[in-house]
Amino acid sequence: MMKKRFVSMALAVSMAGSLTACGGGAAKTESAAASAGETSAEAAGTEQAAADGKTHLKWAMWDKDLTVYYKALVEAYEKAHPDVTVELVDLGSSDYSTVLTTQLTGNGADFDVVSIKDVPGYMALVNKGVLEPLDSYIEKDSVDLSGYKGLTDQVKVDGKMYELPFKSDFWVVYYNKDVFDKAGVDYPTNDMTFEEYDEIAKKLTSTEPGQEVYGAHYHVWRSTVQMFGMIDGKHTILDGNYDYLKPYYDIVLDEQENGVCQDYATLKTSNLHYSGAFSQGNVGMMNMGTWFISTLIDKVKSGEYADCANWGIVKYPHPEGTQAGSTAAQITSLSIPASAPNKEAAWEFMKFVCGAEGAEVLASTGNFPAIMTAETMDTIASTEGFPEDENSKAALETANLYLEMPVDVKSPEVETVLNEAHDSIMAGNMTVEEGIADMNERVAAILGQ
Repeated sequence: MMKKRFVSMALAVSMAGSLTACGGGAAKTESAAASAGETSAEAAGTEQAAADGKTHLKWAMWDKDLTVYYKALVEAYEKAHPDVTVELVDLGSSDYSTVLTTQLTGNGADFDVVSIKDVPGYMALVNKGVLEPLDSYIEKDSVDLSGYKGLTDQVKVDGKMYELPFKSDFWVVYYNKDVFDKAGVDYPTNDMTFEEYDEIAKKLTSTEPGQEVYGAHYHVWRSTVQMFGMIDGKHTILDGNYDYLKPYYDIVLDEQENGVCQDYATLKTSNLHYSGAFSQGNVGMMNMGTWFISTLIDKVKSGEYADCANWGIVKYPHPEGTQAGSTAAQITSLSIPASAPNKEAAWEFMKFVCGAEGAEVLASTGNFPAIMTAETMDTIASTEGFPEDENSKAALETANLYLEMPVDVKSPEVETVLNEAHDSIMAGNMTVEEGIADMNERVAAILGQ
């Protein structure tokens, strides 16, 4: 398959980000007309579309001009369905969920399809009763949900599903082959426990002053440690008891003490970004999301990341007894408003975007679809600059995906507690036992409210 180049600027906006600020940033907002309603010209266009006998769908989303896959998806759908036109309405990125909720709970919105940005925004819309349940549509068309690797079960509220994922990023391990070669250590595999990961990291490490090599790197997000214990299908951030996290904190703190990874407090003080740490060429392995792939490809090609140009990826380390390829995920989804004027047509569009056809379109733009087929994996793996080894391609195949933030109204509040306790543990302000006790006590209070 011919190599295809990533559209790096668009991907940097659509894929890069942190766990706590996915999709954030000060992206420009469309004009007030786009947020408040159609201009007279837009209204005229809608009437013309109706006069032409076409179904006109309105899709609410954010960052229209900065995200390459919107236009690609619409063009592909309209080509396959010449009797339908799809209008993109940009509500802006910064306050997208708030603006969308305001419009859908008012009387002026006539969106047929809306993008769902995050869990809090999704829960707000479901709780206000402004989203259409999708279960009857899925049952009617016998839609196979197995390709979503368990994600669709995790977005149900009271047994009903109101969103369908179309885009998903998941966690993998990035590694610098040159660091491994210099140390004479075998490359990591697609089937590692965290204990095996720790052993490899220690073999790569050098504490010689001025020539330090860090076997592993953990960014300051809580997920870089806690997620190792949350991908077994048994635990989530809503557990209320986090004793199971102790072995992972013990290992990472031991690595920190012995120079296997960089000091957390120093990383916080220096505000060193994970991309900057990996690009220095003295980090053996780093756990991070697939959104970093586009950055690596772009920066290596430009020559900016010369010291980590020989990189690869493998599947995320898993708890003992958990299937290899189990990992954490973030999703972007589509929903149909309860007030949508063209619900059946909107559902047909959703099936395309969220299904195998839309997945291929997304992959062709360098983005990761929620459904990863053999074709989409081939498309991404054939992108110019993607590692050519078979292990890196195989790392794209996941077994089970678990949402980093479960669908629950209390998830954001629990997330805050876990972040604070993580910071205290890693900075040495609390012992592991004290930090976990703090999580247990404070989260129990939240869940008991």
